[in-house]
Parts: sequence; C-alpha cells; structure tokens
Amino acid sequence: MVVLRIRNVHKRKYALIFLCIVGFIIYKYLSTPAKRWRMSRKVGLSANTSQFTLEGEPFCILGGSIHYFRVPRAYWRDRLMKMKACGINTLTTHVPWSLHQPERGVFNFNTQLDLEAYISLAAELELWVILRPGPYISAELDLGGLPSWLLRDHSMRLRTTHPSFTQAVNVYFDKLIPKLVPLQFKKGGPIIAVQVENEYGSFAKDQSYMLFIKEALQSRGISELLITSDIHNTLKSGGIPGAIRSVKLQKLNQRDIQELMAIQPNSPSLVMEYWTGAFDVWGDLHHVLPPEDMVSTVREIVRRGMSVNLYMFHGGSSFGFMSGALASPSYRALVPSYDYDAPLSEAGDYTPKYHLLRDLLSRYNTREDSFPDMPALRYREAYEPAIVYQHLSLWDALSFTEGPFKSPRPVNMENLPSNNGNGQSYGYTLYETTITRGGKLKSGDNVRDRALVFVDRTYIGLFKHQKLELAVPDGKAPRTLSLLVENCGRVHRGRDLDKQHKGLVGDILLNDVPLREFSIYSLDMKPSFIDSLYQAPWKSLPENPTFPGFFMGRLFAYGYPSDTFVKLPGWAKGVVFINGLNLGRYWSIGPQQALYLPGAFLNSGINQVIVFEEQEGDYKVHFEDTPDLGMAAEIQ
Repeated sequence: MVVLRIRNVHKRKYALIFLCIVGFIIYKYLSTPAKRWRMSRKVGLSANTSQFTLEGEPFCILGGSIHYFRVPRAYWRDRLMKMKACGINTLTTHVPWSLHQPERGVFNFNTQLDLEAYISLAAELELWVILRPGPYISAELDLGGLPSWLLRDHSMRLRTTHPSFTQAVNVYFDKLIPKLVPLQFKKGGPIIAVQVENEYGSFAKDQSYMLFIKEALQSRGISELLITSDIHNTLKSGGIPGAIRSVKLQKLNQRDIQELMAIQPNSPSLVMEYWTGAFDVWGDLHHVLPPEDMVSTVREIVRRGMSVNLYMFHGGSSFGFMSGALASPSYRALVPSYDYDAPLSEAGDYTPKYHLLRDLLSRYNTREDSFPDMPALRYREAYEPAIVYQHLSLWDALSFTEGPFKSPRPVNMENLPSNNGNGQSYGYTLYETTITRGGKLKSGDNVRDRALVFVDRTYIGLFKHQKLELAVPDGKAPRTLSLLVENCGRVHRGRDLDKQHKGLVGDILLNDVPLREFSIYSLDMKPSFIDSLYQAPWKSLPENPTFPGFFMGRLFAYGYPSDTFVKLPGWAKGVVFINGLNLGRYWSIGPQQALYLPGAFLNSGINQVIVFEEQEGDYKVHFEDTPDLGMAAEIQ
C-alpha cells in the first residue's frame, strides 16, 4: 500500500487531479468485456422480461458469426475488428468436436484451434461472446462437426442418450468445458450465453438427449444464460426447460415470430441465425441474397426490438476436407468456399451488404466507441503461374500411405485400422483385388461417394453415389482391379447421420459374384503424408503423365506475401496443397473456380505447390487477385 503525505495545498490539488485521472482510467478500463477481465459480476445476460438485460441494464444482441476454424489465426484480429467497426457487439462461434478431437484420447486446442485465445481476443476488442459448443453443430461441416471415429461402432446412435455416444460426449466435454468456464461473464470474461446443441427440433429422436446436454454443460460449471436454436416449425420439439428458445430464418414471417412469442411469452425474441446468404454445392450455382433484401429484414428485426445474430457475418473457408454435404433430394457435396455471400467476403473484403449494415446499425447504437474506423483492406497479388516440373503417379506414392491392410471383404473408411485404430476420416481410399475375367461390375450403391475404377492401372470408368454398372474388359490372366474411392463429404444434417460411412460400404459384384481378398490403402492426404512425399521418387514431368497423380510446382512470393486465389483451368478434379497445407478440392463442374490462398499460408520466397489430379491437367497453376465463386443465382 502506498501512502501519500501531502504537505501543502498545491500538492493536494495536483494529487486530487492525479487521482481523478487514475479513477477515470480505471472506470474506462473496467467498462468493457476486455477491461473487466477477471472481475467478478453477479448478474449476467437475463431473459426474464420482454427484453434482454445485461447486469440489469437493457441489452440488444447485435451478433455476428465468425468461425475461428475457418479463418487463418493470423487474420482473426482483422476479421473481428472489421465486425466491430460495423456496429456488431457480440461474436458467436460454433466449436467443432471433429477438429478438436481427431482421434479418441487425442485433443487439439493449439494454434489454429486455440479457442481460449480467440475468445480472449474478442474480449480485448470489446465484443461479447455467445458460444455454441455442440456437440453437434451442423455448420455445414462433415458429419455436422461430429468426429467420424464415432461411426466405428455400428450400433452407434448419434445425438441420443445411447451409452456409447454420451460416454464420448462426456470425455470431450471434460476437456472442453473447463477451458470455457473462466471465460464466462460472471467470472469476468466475455461469454454471456451458451447454446445447448443445435437444431435438435429437426432431429428429435430422444426426449432425454437435450436434458443430458444441458446437465453436461451445467455440471461442469457453465452458469450463463442457455439458449436453444431451431427453425420455426421445430421450436417446440427443440426447446428445453431452463433455456430460452431462439429462431433461425432468412425471411421474416409474422407467423414465425408469433409462434416464438406464443411458446415463450414475456421473453425476449432472438433470431439466433439470420441467414445473410447461403452455402454452395458442387454442380450448382453460387447463391446470393440481394443486399437490399438482407438489410430490410435486419431493419425490421431491430425495429421490432428483437435481438439478432447474423449467420454468417464472415464465412471464411472450409479448408482441407472440412465441408459437409446434403442428402436430399440427392447427394450433393459442398464446395470449400464458405463465403456465404456474407457482409464480409471470404477474403475479408467489405461488400455492399457491409456498408448498408453499418449505416443501419449506426442509427441504433448510441455508444460513441461502437464504431471504430474501418480497418484497411489487405493487398492482393496475381502471382506468376507455378509451372509444374515434377510428377509422381498415385501408384508410386502408395508406399508412403498407411497400408496395405488385408481384408477378405471391403472395409469402410471409418473401420480401417489406420490412425491408431481410429479409422480414416477424410480423403481417398484405394481398394485393390485380383480378377481373372471380365464382365459386368456392379456397385450396388456401395460406393461412397465416387470411385475411379482401373484394371492393371488403366482407367475403365467411374462409379458415383448411386447404383451403376461398368464393363470390365475380357482377359484370362490374373489382373489387378483397383477402385480409388473418395469421401466427398459426410452429410451435415438430417436424421441419418449414423449411416454416413464412407469408402466401400458393402460388396462390389463382378458378374453377380462378390469380390474378395482386398488390399486397402488409406490416402487421407494429411500434412504428414504430403510431407513424406518429398522423399518419394518424383520424376521430371513426362509428355504424357499417368493419372491419378501428384504434380509439383513452385510459387515465388517476394517480400511480404499477399493473399491470392488459386485457379486451375484445364484441370479436372483434385486437391491443392500449399507448403503441405490442404487448401481444399477443386472441380471443373463449379460453381467455385478459384481457391482462396491467404498470404498467411505463404513464405517469403519459394513456396511448394502440389496438386493431386484425378484425370487430366494443364500443368500450370494460376494465381489471381480476384475471387471466382462461379455464376450467381439469387436465393428464392
């Protein structure tokens, strides 16, 4: 303790001025989520009246969703500052179980997945946080963010109180929730609310399940306001006592609001997901929502005194094999871009939606410090093309994969003994067996999701995610039949999540006789596998390289690397790796025609570019300074 002994009036005057300045600084320091850090608070976000209150004062949630796992960590601050500059006061994010626990007993909360650092950054930037920890989150992720190793148990019933599922959830929550407890509002952190699961009303297979998840959160120390979130016609079945219901929508329908208010009268109304756009699927168009439609709906929501969260405010990218898929009306896989036609583009650019939204929210926000200046945009570069100069055939790369695993029958990806007995989550799996005759090859709908078929490494045709036949050429000598099967993405929503096994999920018939005695190679394309390929027997690019194959080139980025977009005209379908990092799939059918490459992924100088191509290539990888998400169509 410091004691000031003030001997005269002048010194007293200066001391009082000094203490006033210190007091003002302390007041300012303690008046925001970042600056009241670790200060204990008694009253958090409350929904006991028709309007939310925070610390007893009226509070309107003006939220925006940005997923930390879809944004390079080096860009977290940039994206959150741009969101705050738009007038948003609350960050929402899902938490993907599949990324945080890739194998049983293996957890990752580091670097790109450092959730605590992300939440702390939000607090530093004076943003409140609504956390959506799942365990199921949808978010257009493979299997809705659930880890694929759960499917090794063929009796598994996901999103229920099936003992195998609840045991796995408990192990995961034992690791996750203690990291979040100190970051809650009443403990001085920025987390003002936590969502219980996600969209359970449209699943609703087990009446006890939501109670189990609620108890799993609260028993581990979650004490802030709980929220459930569903589309309008499933609000009743998705709710739970002790949690406020919220709705998801894109068009404001009076019936939806009346339904919400009827279910929970005298409670605040929250649109937990106002969809600012939509995701895209391969073989379709790029979906957009006109800016005027978006801002008019948000204006009406706020005018009614409702709270709102924009999903997405900034979508980012589903790097690697993160993307999910749709099951209905037919199987369709999602593209890597999660631009979502959001107010902030995939590369962090301001859009017309952003400017209209900022103008709107400035009228409803009276805090002087709510609208900092808009951060400057990052420079983008159209780099010189990377000329492919080396080639490695798929067959020459097999010695660097996990396998071969011998099996009398086909084994699906998840039940392979790879990855320390956790099975294969993503990528490709190669199945090989010996045949002694030709004839009709039938998939029986057992290929998930696409298979390139070869006889003695010569391509003969393609199986898709449906029942098809192929003609196998005649031949009497023993020959090798190979099926390179790709997991294009597990369905991210629906009532059949338990059935999302990939690879060969049943027998393949040759002349109606099941094939047997397989050698199986796991090609999950993890960074460790790509790194190992540098030791492989690469060859100078021949005039007629074999496919499938790996193609290597170099990108030169002098000085401080800038963002760019990878474009592959003349290539058919495959995956792009930059410095060993999986950017995602490309496919000539579109709509997406360019992959976002953050400058944060590049080195100053030489960068290694590897393309895995299935069928044909142009042998140049182009880098452009503008995105290309394909031909656009308005959302109806």
